[in-house]
Amino acid sequence: MPSPVLLVAGGGLLGLGAAAALGLGLARRQDRRQARIAAVVGPHRLADAAAPSARRRFQPDLDQGWFRALAAMLGLQPDRRQDYPIRWWIVPLVALPLARAAAGLVATLGGDLLLLLTPLIWVVFCRWAYGWLDARRVEILFKQFPDALGMITRAVRVGIPVSEAIRSVTREAPKETAAEFKRIGDRLSIGQPMEQALTETAHRNNVPEYRFFATALALQSQTGGALGETLENLAEVIRKRVALKERGYALAAEARTSAGILALLPFFTCAVLAVMSPAYIAMLFEDAGGRRILAAAVGLMLLGIAMMRSMIRRALS
Repeated sequence: MPSPVLLVAGGGLLGLGAAAALGLGLARRQDRRQARIAAVVGPHRLADAAAPSARRRFQPDLDQGWFRALAAMLGLQPDRRQDYPIRWWIVPLVALPLARAAAGLVATLGGDLLLLLTPLIWVVFCRWAYGWLDARRVEILFKQFPDALGMITRAVRVGIPVSEAIRSVTREAPKETAAEFKRIGDRLSIGQPMEQALTETAHRNNVPEYRFFATALALQSQTGGALGETLENLAEVIRKRVALKERGYALAAEARTSAGILALLPFFTCAVLAVMSPAYIAMLFEDAGGRRILAAAVGLMLLGIAMMRSMIRRALS
């Protein structure tokens, strides 16, 4: 007969799954409702209002207070959900079984009561995943920004206004940078000042170089001078920053390779022992003490990997 702790943990997991399914069901119903409304009033809307309405199609259900609170707990930023390479709801669904496996690993060492940590581990996994996705996007925007500045500089030097040069980046830059400059162009189209549009974009994407760009344009508009030369100097500075960071990664390649080898070595050793002496390695899975040793070894290995990654990241920051 299952223990009460297992029943409580299973009930907690079922509750989390039911909450996720309920949230997805509410989102789908809201989408169908918006689609029906669009089908009724769509023919009577102006053509230039069609695109903004399409962009706002999926926003009403995500602007609710309960969703904002849940997103803050999981580390999700609803305003950036369209920037992720995957759907935002995939992360919680994938993190749930991983959290259950991690809780089971901890429970092997400390008892079934530790299975109650599953929701907490689930939140930690979600926050880590969303943080990694945000950091990955910031890195991509950082590397693409010098080329975008080069496009603007060339356009300004041939006499094209800055606002039109920004729109040209939307058409020619890679999709991540094009999406950011498209938002800037949309803000400029509704009459927002250039400095404010750039500042809001820099605050949204969390890339410091966009703030440099906004400051450079603000200073140029107040003091005058050659805008093309200013942007060229800024692009050169950012290219040097990108090159310096890439050089740091190259110098840390040996340390990252060593960390990867040390992380894979236990798995390789376990596979070799499973082939050469299955009875010897089976003790780690069949015996209660062996399972505790295996859980402790896996936990220490994950802790060591996390420490090595943290040391390498701090050295490159």
